[in-house]
Amino acid sequence: MTTRQVEHEITIGAPAATIYRLLADVSHWPQIFPPTIHVERQETGENQERIHIWATANGEAKNWTSRRTLDPQGLRIDFRQEITTAPVAAMGGTWIVEPLGPDRSRVRLLHDYRAIDDDPQDLQWIDKAVDTNSTSELAALEENVKRAHAAETEDLVFSFTDTVEVHGAAQDLFDFVNEAGRWPERLPHVATVRFEEPTPGLQTLEMDTRAKDGSVHTTKSYRVALDSRKIAYKQVTLPALMTLHTGVWTFTETGRGTTEASSQHTVSLNTASIAKVLGDQATVADARAYVHSALSTNSRATLGHAKDYAERKH
Repeated sequence: MTTRQVEHEITIGAPAATIYRLLADVSHWPQIFPPTIHVERQETGENQERIHIWATANGEAKNWTSRRTLDPQGLRIDFRQEITTAPVAAMGGTWIVEPLGPDRSRVRLLHDYRAIDDDPQDLQWIDKAVDTNSTSELAALEENVKRAHAAETEDLVFSFTDTVEVHGAAQDLFDFVNEAGRWPERLPHVATVRFEEPTPGLQTLEMDTRAKDGSVHTTKSYRVALDSRKIAYKQVTLPALMTLHTGVWTFTETGRGTTEASSQHTVSLNTASIAKVLGDQATVADARAYVHSALSTNSRATLGHAKDYAERKH
């Protein structure tokens, strides 16, 4: 059996404890790491947790379950996949943060892995995926640590939620949003859709949407559908004004015969494109307002049609 062991590292100008905290809190990973689509904590204990991760590898959406052991004093996190996805037979590793001074640290990311049936082509596939994702994650970690120290971060990264109350069932609302392949016939602002679900609950959604000015924009997202309560997504083709867009649709029964349907967005603005898109005089505040309005308009349209659908079935 061939077990590959590899290591990637980066030196970051930030305190080790700050970096460790970013690595320890997986709830922010979709916003920090480009390959990560969504993470769910399944179990938590003292310095132990089991997490379900959905992420891309070599351009393919995959998912797996890992056990993590956290060592805040040693600034170390060990991980081991408990449920793997082909072609991986076994995968584990360690994040290690080493202080090099009060504001400088080395981050090491170690992996060990095997391919199913020791297949050499599959091992090459895993080699490439681990190398690509590790390099991407370390660079993104450095960038996010810098942002955390920057004064303008609060303006550039923001979240908001649109909510409607529906006299209908959570399952019907979930079905409307989950069945994105039918959106062109159900949503006037959606022109065409290319929808795939190769693994139950793990979806690829590419669609052409019409803006208020009549222009058509193409977007691609990976989506994770969880039971009938939540659909999380990460947009991977982004408009010029955004460097990040993640979101979650949630459907919560209120106990009073109604359901709250919500669409939550987290966005990071691309300052380099503000002048080009909105004009030389445009500010970060203008860009926030523009992006917020555009996303909220589409969300509210979808929520409105989902509400009509669920209330007709009620």
